[in-house]
Amino acid sequence: MNAFHAYDIRGIYNVDFDKNDAYKIGYFLPKLLKTNKILVGRDVRISSPEIFEYLCNGITDAGADVYNIGLSTTPMVYFSTAQFNFKASVQITASHNGKEYNGMKISRENALPVGFDTGLGELQKMMQTERIEPQIKGQVIDFEVKKAYLDFLSKYIPDVSNLKIAVDCSNGMAALLIKDLLGNKPTYIYDELDGTFPNHEANPLILKNVQDLIFLVKKENSDIGVIFDGDADRVMFVDEKGNFISPDLIIGLFGHYFLEGKNLNAKVLQDIRTSKAVGEYLQQFGAEMHTWRVGRAFAAHKLREIGGLFGGELAGHYYFGDFFYSDSGLLAALITLDIVAKKKKEGKTFSELIANIKAYANSGEINFKITQKLEAMNAVRQAMIEEEEPTSMMDFDGYRVEFKDWWFNIRPSNTEPYLRLIAEAKSESLLNEKLEKIKKIIANFS
Repeated sequence: MNAFHAYDIRGIYNVDFDKNDAYKIGYFLPKLLKTNKILVGRDVRISSPEIFEYLCNGITDAGADVYNIGLSTTPMVYFSTAQFNFKASVQITASHNGKEYNGMKISRENALPVGFDTGLGELQKMMQTERIEPQIKGQVIDFEVKKAYLDFLSKYIPDVSNLKIAVDCSNGMAALLIKDLLGNKPTYIYDELDGTFPNHEANPLILKNVQDLIFLVKKENSDIGVIFDGDADRVMFVDEKGNFISPDLIIGLFGHYFLEGKNLNAKVLQDIRTSKAVGEYLQQFGAEMHTWRVGRAFAAHKLREIGGLFGGELAGHYYFGDFFYSDSGLLAALITLDIVAKKKKEGKTFSELIANIKAYANSGEINFKITQKLEAMNAVRQAMIEEEEPTSMMDFDGYRVEFKDWWFNIRPSNTEPYLRLIAEAKSESLLNEKLEKIKKIIANFS
């Protein structure tokens, strides 16, 4: 079984894991998280019903009860875990991956994520070494949570009467709820639940998957385009000109909703890849920036630890203190729409708002498929600091090394066989110069 990763369990179904693995996960999960009831939701993928069946058989054979919420977004599971005081939950999903993938996102009490270092590694060991001895069988109980979740989100529904909105649901789980929140005012595409993802892969970080939304925004003269991933824990945006917005810049935009005019001195979380412009922009609102590792397994814990108000990642995850320190694509979309609608009344477009935040030339994330990841990372860091004295260094998720006029982050992927690089500089020419040097170093290890 090759489906256990840093953040979740995920892989090609019937290749990396199968129904028997799902059964074992279910059987040992009550012991791992010390509970006799587990909340379970699932996405619309073709393999999800079979995984649900075998996962539930495992849970109930262990003597625990399944609280089945049916089709759900991943954030709906987070909300329900914390709101209804479950000590364990599972969302069956492969998030943004292709239709042949599936997996599970596991949470514990207060919707805290269970990553490899906080339980998944132990679960894997149990599956490999312990015997299955079925107990008095538990039961599967249907459990309604949709209304409670919508009631929570409805507090954030903005007045968007002055906006033209385009929405791409990617045939994923956002389609389950989005019209309950925004009605029929937006122009929707791919809003039918379809686990084969017939129109495009449900990963908005790959620009080809955003092309239909960009076309729609331009065709309809929309003020904003919104696109969700497969399980609706992530959201990304297109401005009125059809430009894709780098997701980290939205962290800066949120300052207008949470901090503007409030004198809060709030703590805000960003990941190690975030543009330097975000922290600089949020300074005007008195934000105290905290930088941490990539991934929900780390971010949700860190935001809770620091008592943060909100935070986000380059991948389009946005975390909220008021949402049990968890991420929600729908909540992030409602907040963004609120900001854009209010600023439009002041004569400002979405692209103008982003232009006020974006201050640097940015490479975006570049991937290198190499085996000697650590050696390459160390070589890049050493060469760059020999050339110029850094102003700041971080080493908790790869390396982020900052200099007077530029910075870079180089890190190994936790989920794929890649070394990832992102760099940013005060000018395009400086950025290109530094990227060329770094790429030449990495080429020695390919």
